[in-house]
Amino acid sequence: MSFELPDLPYAHDALAAHGMSKETLEYHHDIHHKAYVDNGNKLIAGTEWEGKPLEEIVRGTYQAGAVAQSGIFNNASQHWNHAQFWEMMAPGGTAMPGVLEKAITESFGTLDKFKDDFAAAGAGQFGSGWAWLVKDSDGSLKVTKTENGVNPLCFGQTALLGCDVWEHSYYIDFRNKRPAYLTNFLDNLVNWENVASRM
Repeated sequence: MSFELPDLPYAHDALAAHGMSKETLEYHHDIHHKAYVDNGNKLIAGTEWEGKPLEEIVRGTYQAGAVAQSGIFNNASQHWNHAQFWEMMAPGGTAMPGVLEKAITESFGTLDKFKDDFAAAGAGQFGSGWAWLVKDSDGSLKVTKTENGVNPLCFGQTALLGCDVWEHSYYIDFRNKRPAYLTNFLDNLVNWENVASRM
């Protein structure tokens, strides 16, 4: 199967009142994400990965420090990351289900501590990358960060929440204020029901 650009689960201007403009989504989804899809399809054509499920391609082509299949990995992983990212947001965010709030409180002490840790991970990621809330293989919840397109699939973790901290994700709306972008993401954009469904 070839990669396909998923439709956004909301209109391009649906997040504008909550800190993510129509222009950002037009560039981020319609141009950047589409490029990962198009380039990925070109790179996997005629290879062992053609027709394989996306998650299998991400896991199979990830090798820390290796470059042999880095083009396929970079585009496949960024396609996967972005497909999740759009679903992890909703206009104005959603209320956090009790089961998720309980799990976060048990893991981080308080909801505010989790948000502080998540925002710090994203702000502290040097260069491009992602901040994540993951469910680890032992069932615990952790905040992590990854460089470039690397994601929790590479480490056997379940991605519950991810925030893109590549500049194309926030520069139109927040310029160089990445911490403000992360705070806005957590307070106004997260679809916590989607996050809970991933547990």
